[in-house]
Amino acid sequence: MNITDRIRRSVRGRSDLVFRPADFLAFGSEASVKRALKELTSIGVLVRLGVGIYAKAKPSVISGKPIPVQPLEVLGPQVLTKLGVRPGQSLQTAAYNSGRTAQVPTGVIVNIGKQRISRKIGFNGKFLQYERA
Repeated sequence: MNITDRIRRSVRGRSDLVFRPADFLAFGSEASVKRALKELTSIGVLVRLGVGIYAKAKPSVISGKPIPVQPLEVLGPQVLTKLGVRPGQSLQTAAYNSGRTAQVPTGVIVNIGKQRISRKIGFNGKFLQYERA
């Protein structure tokens, strides 16, 4: 069984939705893991959310192309947690949930507090936006 098949089996068996190449270093060298992840993205098992960030994929009902199994609103905080950033609710979302405003927040905004991050995380033109509050 080659490394691509081993990683595919591992992804299928995990409850995690988001992966980094470091999660699979037990299967081989970093270069071979990255090659296997690239192959898995090309066949539609995974989708790439950013540099070194992958998510489980499913075929789109409309186009048949691979899309993440969950929306970016769910995957974004999971990615940040894997990267060591503690995400929180944005000010707009908190105001809407508390009833202070009727304005529905648009986009995917995550409060990262005083932490710094410059990584672009997203899929198909929709990216996470960071709020420092």
